[in-house]
Amino acid sequence: MPDSTGAAGSSPVVPGASPTEALPLTPTTASRVALRRLAAAFTYPEFRKLWMGACTSSIGTWMQNVAQNWLVLTLTNSAFYLGLDAFLGQLPVMLFTLIGGVVADRRDRRRILLTSQYVQMMSAFTLALLVYLQVVRPPDGTAGHAISMTVWYVLALSFLNGCAQAFGGPAYQSLVPSLVEKKDLPNAIALNSIQFNLARIIGPLLAGVALATLGTVFCFAINGLSFVAVIVSLIVLTVPPRTPLPPQPMLQQLRGGLSYVRHEGPLLGLILVAFVTTFLGMPLITMLPVFVQKVFHLGVTEYSQMMAFQGAGAVFGALIVAWMGRFPRMGSVALKVQVGLGAVIAAFALSRVPALSYALLFLAGIGQIVVFSLANSLVQLVVPNQMRGRVMSIYMVAFRSGMPLGSLTAGYLANIYSAPTVLVGGGLLLMAVGLIVLTTYGRLSDI
Repeated sequence: MPDSTGAAGSSPVVPGASPTEALPLTPTTASRVALRRLAAAFTYPEFRKLWMGACTSSIGTWMQNVAQNWLVLTLTNSAFYLGLDAFLGQLPVMLFTLIGGVVADRRDRRRILLTSQYVQMMSAFTLALLVYLQVVRPPDGTAGHAISMTVWYVLALSFLNGCAQAFGGPAYQSLVPSLVEKKDLPNAIALNSIQFNLARIIGPLLAGVALATLGTVFCFAINGLSFVAVIVSLIVLTVPPRTPLPPQPMLQQLRGGLSYVRHEGPLLGLILVAFVTTFLGMPLITMLPVFVQKVFHLGVTEYSQMMAFQGAGAVFGALIVAWMGRFPRMGSVALKVQVGLGAVIAAFALSRVPALSYALLFLAGIGQIVVFSLANSLVQLVVPNQMRGRVMSIYMVAFRSGMPLGSLTAGYLANIYSAPTVLVGGGLLLMAVGLIVLTTYGRLSDI
């Protein structure tokens, strides 16, 4: 972070402040300036609309994520199926997101995003109905000790959600920069991270209460209803017009995006950081139910609390990024935080003290969101608007494909060895990759 003090004998000056703000600050004025720095993107009305709708929907999504993980473990008693569910939910991202990026550059991004939300809403209501009608249920008389074949309904709906996200994701990533000025783009990305991770706190806590009192049906139904908020915000959103792509075959435009990324060295480095961090770092979340049940011998309440601690750390990390805004050597900071994240994940895997594990999850949340926000901001700042959909789709393939591949690999290895062993190995590898890139790839460290 830039130095926030003035010369000797002068009054404190807020880093990055305008000339009118670079005056002696009273506590009240300093608080007001700090708030403006943290919430710069909220001064744009259209961004506020989208943020509020997305935040409401994200809370419902996290309620479903927690309930669905618990449901899958109840149906199968298998870490592998937890990983498989995460894999199938992200597989369409690997298969279709590049096409989704081309579509986002060719078509109305708001309409694409609306269609994605409708599909995900119907998927949530369908799962709620299947569980309510007991089409999806544990095997009779052996719940938790055998695999229920009804888990395949859950897996199929996860795949459908992934298909919707493969097209909605590039459209969303491309839409946000059109709602704010470039100077406030890192702040907007950080605020998006805050809404997502606020949902990671609120959603699991609400899910814990709902699971203990009302069951999984309620979580899935609430998620379906939550999509109404983001759908309404998209309907009333006013998006600035943009110059459409010249008429070209879709494959040719896709190749153009790939060629642009290939010849922009820092973009390749950022894509590597995104993939490695999700591949080696996100299994921490996927394996969390296994730690709660098998290592700590606790229940769903403690599981939701651990998820909330990790989410709280992510919010804190996003606040840090929002405060810092755009600053020199963002790439170097991202790599150093990646190294620290690997150490925290390994420490969590070795911890057998719940209180220490809660603290480590908080730190892991900080590390994950700082790396993700900085990498995303750098990509968005580098890429021109006419290429944004395609470049962000390539970035998303790396970012999102790391999650299912990492979860599937971790779930498979956890059945052979153990979840703690797998996370220790992943954390150490994450540290090693971060150190190697930091010391050998100067172009990324310098941006």
